[in-house]
Amino acid sequence: MSCSPFDLRDYHFQELTDPQRRQVESHVKTCEPCREELGRLQFTESALFTLREEEIPQRIAFVSDPIFEPSPLRRFITDFWGSAAKLGFASAAMLSVALIVFSLTRPAPATVQVANGVDVQAIVDEAVTKKTQALTTDLEKARQSLLFAAEELDAAQKRNGSLRLNAGLMGPPREQGETLR
Repeated sequence: MSCSPFDLRDYHFQELTDPQRRQVESHVKTCEPCREELGRLQFTESALFTLREEEIPQRIAFVSDPIFEPSPLRRFITDFWGSAAKLGFASAAMLSVALIVFSLTRPAPATVQVANGVDVQAIVDEAVTKKTQALTTDLEKARQSLLFAAEELDAAQKRNGSLRLNAGLMGPPREQGETLR
């Protein structure tokens, strides 16, 4: 928005009379915002003149025109990604090929070598046997401890039940926080 008494666009497009033009020119010399706006108008005009002129199309194109049809490759990709059956088959085929390639290209299993007359496999088997025996022993001890604890719990419950009967309290044991009536 300019503070000039006339529109700067009219001045720029030379639509003012000579006295009005002189008045705008004298105002623009002293007013910075109006000088900037006139500069923007000149820049816009020069940018518009750098664009090439094109002929206006005589016919509007329709979506059904052959030029808008997707290429065969694009149609194939769209159909492929839109079909779960095709994707599933392709995935299964790729997995099968990967398994076959892996099974054919993997190295042979390493053989156990005897180092300095010592059979490495025998040492490993012996270590596994010892560890298994130690774990079995520990498991048996834990089972016996649990059996002993279960017997102690049964005995404590029987003692608790006989004490309740001796005290004259018939009925099921009370829950924690339950009071007598």
